[in-house]
Amino acid sequence: MEQAGSEIHKVEDQPSQLTRQRILLSDNWRFYKYADNQVTDSLIYDVRPEIESDEDGKAADAKPTEAVDIVSEAFVLKPWILPTANPFIDDPAQQHQRPEGNPGADFAFVQGDFDDSQWQQVQVPHDWAISGPFYVGHNAPVGGGMGRLPSPGVGWYRQHFELTAADAEKSIFLDIDGAMSYAMVWLNGHLVGGWPYGYASFRLDLTPYIKLGEANQLAIRIDNPPASSRWYPGGGLYRNVWLTKTNPVHVGQWGTAISSSDISEKSAKVSLSVTIDNDSAQTIEVSTQTNIYALDMDDVVAKSASATIATDAILIDGGQSSRVDGSVVINNPKLWGPLPNQQPNRYVAVTNILQAGKVIDSYETRFGIRELHFDANKGLIVNGEHIYFQGVNQHHDLGALGAAFNVRAAQRQLELLREMGVNAIRLAHNPPAVELLELTDKMGFVVIDEIFDVWERKKTPLDFHLIFPEWAEPDLRAFIRRDRNSPSVVMWSIGNEVGEQYTGADGAKLAQRLQNIAKQEDTSRPTAASMNFAKPDMPLSAVFDTVSLNYQGEGIRNAPAYAHLQGIRTAPLYPAFHQAFPNKVIMSSENAAAVSSRGEYLFPVNDGVSAPVADGAGGDPESLQVSAYELYTAPFGSSADKVLASLAQHPYVSGGFIWSGWDYLGEPTPYYLARSSYFGVIDLAGFKKDRFYLYQSMWRPDFPMAHILPHWNWPERIGKITPVHVFTSGDEAELFLNGRSLGRKQKAEFAARLRWDDVVYEPGELKVQAYKLGKPWAENKVVTTGAATALAFTPDRAEINADGVDLSFVTVKVVDKDGLMVPRAKHQLSFSLQGPGEIVATDNGDSANLVAFPSHQRAAFNGLALVIIKAKKGEPGNISLSVEAEGLEAAHVSITSK
Repeated sequence: MEQAGSEIHKVEDQPSQLTRQRILLSDNWRFYKYADNQVTDSLIYDVRPEIESDEDGKAADAKPTEAVDIVSEAFVLKPWILPTANPFIDDPAQQHQRPEGNPGADFAFVQGDFDDSQWQQVQVPHDWAISGPFYVGHNAPVGGGMGRLPSPGVGWYRQHFELTAADAEKSIFLDIDGAMSYAMVWLNGHLVGGWPYGYASFRLDLTPYIKLGEANQLAIRIDNPPASSRWYPGGGLYRNVWLTKTNPVHVGQWGTAISSSDISEKSAKVSLSVTIDNDSAQTIEVSTQTNIYALDMDDVVAKSASATIATDAILIDGGQSSRVDGSVVINNPKLWGPLPNQQPNRYVAVTNILQAGKVIDSYETRFGIRELHFDANKGLIVNGEHIYFQGVNQHHDLGALGAAFNVRAAQRQLELLREMGVNAIRLAHNPPAVELLELTDKMGFVVIDEIFDVWERKKTPLDFHLIFPEWAEPDLRAFIRRDRNSPSVVMWSIGNEVGEQYTGADGAKLAQRLQNIAKQEDTSRPTAASMNFAKPDMPLSAVFDTVSLNYQGEGIRNAPAYAHLQGIRTAPLYPAFHQAFPNKVIMSSENAAAVSSRGEYLFPVNDGVSAPVADGAGGDPESLQVSAYELYTAPFGSSADKVLASLAQHPYVSGGFIWSGWDYLGEPTPYYLARSSYFGVIDLAGFKKDRFYLYQSMWRPDFPMAHILPHWNWPERIGKITPVHVFTSGDEAELFLNGRSLGRKQKAEFAARLRWDDVVYEPGELKVQAYKLGKPWAENKVVTTGAATALAFTPDRAEINADGVDLSFVTVKVVDKDGLMVPRAKHQLSFSLQGPGEIVATDNGDSANLVAFPSHQRAAFNGLALVIIKAKKGEPGNISLSVEAEGLEAAHVSITSK
């Protein structure tokens, strides 16, 4: 029977030869969020402390504080949710017993006959906050730290699906890849379970509550607290949701673990562990057979298997799980390795469970064969090649798309980082979408996979310290089991700048507990916990396998320009840590924290190599912009120049990770009236800042390039000193202004830029000729443009899939009569679209711009804007996009959906 207000999601019977079905539940969800001033329901996970103080703009390296004890007699659902964690709690005595009763059963939203026709129809992944509007001003309900978007609150999602008689003997699971946060799930009025950590992936067994031959009503409650994050968390079902159908005997959740050893060009040993669940009441005899196939870059499976692993029959009691192990030697293996010198070759293991010779389950595991080695004096070695971390930190949001995961948007981020020379990603500070790791596997990046930003001590009043004592073990075990077969993951990071750095032996004891759990789950990768305070002689520093330093390597607030600042002050500590831990790899897990606004050049220019941003010294408190001369930093940070020089002078350090690769929503240091960060090397819209070319010049030394800054449109500066800086992969360069040489300069040792700080501005052409080993290497020029006359479009792809998911990112330029971008243009743009597509969002990369992302009107920011186009599902055809601005020639572009 079809229920009022919703479409039923039909789950077709799978073909008889198949044994497992995984259905993406993406369409036709109904969504409702309580208004800010509306009284919500009483179905709470747990009571929370009162928010006594939540300082928006608190220093990122402020000391975390103790949790607040709570005493309350309110009725909470936590006892019914905790048993979801039991499969990931090792000690049976610590597992949770579900109480009697069914909380929420009488609540209207979980009922099958509730009319949700007035609720919003949405597609999952869905971020309930990204459409805004942005909160404006001081004392806003959500400040700049969390992105000024309405992510806090309580919302409900409802979905119907139908099962047939053929599913009567099946096990039915709901797999949620990410729900922000405190998710609790009802099926047909029964509270099934949930998971509070908003970045966790989790599974719920729906089998006891399903109905056959009629609609099954799914209701999911999400509760996102205020003051719960240091960045924009998003809200809702922001990652994929799946319905999984199996036979009662099947491979368990994330039930395969694959490792490789004895690797050479001629052969490699592949070992496989398979966990088998028996959901039936009977003892069952089964065996397994796993065929291993090569995968190409398009995920096409080879026609013939490279090897087969078979195991002997075992007996599994009803309601129990068992593990089987096997191994095989693969001849002439295709190794997974990072680009550019290696290839990210992958395999897929197809594991069949057999009962009486019949396949009753089939489970695929993608993996790579590679040899990891960590050398205390070099760092990471993959398949014999030293891989120096040229890395960035990445938050989970996708700019104007918010937290809702999209494969193409994430791929675009990685493509631009690869162009810069990036080979490594640190996932800050939480588990990623599984599809992101599929991309890093395919694209040949190495990854530090991170799980926690806090442990038991808090950074914001309602962050995940509230659930850590009860959920740390299941969160950590589930995280490792989910991601352990990803070849791009080379290290587990278990904490970031946690407050337990300050608590001596007690903090180290907690760290050791987490270390032990990680080692129980995986011994093939080292562990880390990034430290911005702990010193070599402190207990926590000794616990983990690596030395993971945030900012301490190059020193914190130690340069003369930072002497007046309060906060952590640390001399450069690479030597001290290397002396204390000579057998451990040291890495710069977080560095720089440089800040800038693309195309904004403020004067005067600091004559040093690194300086903290301040009003009138790299920062403008009126426009909320930060100078793009790329010399200014957060108070605890250092410029790219300083960081790269420090790393070069300490060759035993394994490399580092910039804070951050892309701008991200929230944490807009130094101007918390803004919406998004200034830290990125690439702005929120995906446009390169000048810093991009600084890193490219250092990380791609064989790529001929030169880059000049600033632009050369300065009518108000005629006759005034206007410093010119150059980034080049060459070793010297000569600068010319209107054909006159302004001198030839050589890079100093460890220097990242060349400076001509006494240039007097005159309009015209500024050109640089770079040299390497005395020979011409690369050149670049900037010119004074004419007035803006027209608009121009450049789509990143002119053809996209008509699947309702694929995207085209279209750049808009404001240009002069010669087609040159006008670098200070800020014209108001209006977008329109015809055909089977939609404008998903617009942006311009301006951290201070508070126009809602879905708006079809957007000001250009320093000559550029972005519009994101999606094709309508199942409607191929021609999509025509137009942009207009007063006084400018309009632009038009066609995008084909297929």
